[in-house]
Amino acid sequence: MKGLETLERFRIDVTDHVATLTITAPPVNSQDRKFREEIIRIFDVLGAEIDVRAIVLTGDGKIFSAGADLSERPALLQEPGGYSRHNRLVRASFDCVMECPKPVIAAVNGAAIGAGCVLALVSDILVIAEEAYMSMTEVDYGLAGGVRHVLRSFSPSDARLMIYTAKRMSGAELYRMNVASVCVPRERVVAEAQAIGKTIAEKVPLAVVAAKRSFGLTEELPLRDGYRYEQSQTAALAETEDTKEALAAFREKRKPVFKGR
Repeated sequence: MKGLETLERFRIDVTDHVATLTITAPPVNSQDRKFREEIIRIFDVLGAEIDVRAIVLTGDGKIFSAGADLSERPALLQEPGGYSRHNRLVRASFDCVMECPKPVIAAVNGAAIGAGCVLALVSDILVIAEEAYMSMTEVDYGLAGGVRHVLRSFSPSDARLMIYTAKRMSGAELYRMNVASVCVPRERVVAEAQAIGKTIAEKVPLAVVAAKRSFGLTEELPLRDGYRYEQSQTAALAETEDTKEALAAFREKRKPVFKGR
């Protein structure tokens, strides 16, 4: 794909308008500077690619992502302004997933630790393997971070339990807690996420983009203001080719053909 010809930490496959993005950073799919620079570029490109309508994010092997590469930390203290640049890049590596106009389905195939846990949580939909777990281990290493992201998905008590104790939350627990939408054996986790992506890809593309934008913009808005914004999106979509095609196909009892415009 143009703009993504040379990747060292990821592999991309696109089928039926669904891009499967696999983290390939052995041995534990940790997140270093190269990882973060690449993931930002990838989501910028996939967000603009008209042939991609949904994205599945998973890890190679039996680990989703073991989190930040801690071997980089000592050098940050020696580099003037190092931590500020590092923190800005870390934020951007999560923001690019949340701000990508296409829905992102995390297929958590194994351990998702620290920054790996946050990477899963910033996705739109979470599919987790029964053998997988999520944990925030910052208190084990004298670090801090991820609290705000964890609070978006967990109850206040469970979020504190996870952060204060570095407790491992299993796939079954996360499904029971409504953090994950689907929990299946590891060998099925990517296929389940891809099936969700394919269903999304069959919908009006611009309507899906508008829905994701609404989730991002209305999260902190009062109910009345949020719904008024959504109504403005519906009015704007009414003028697009794909909405007109969807309504025509409904009237004519046929399968619609969408072009992303």
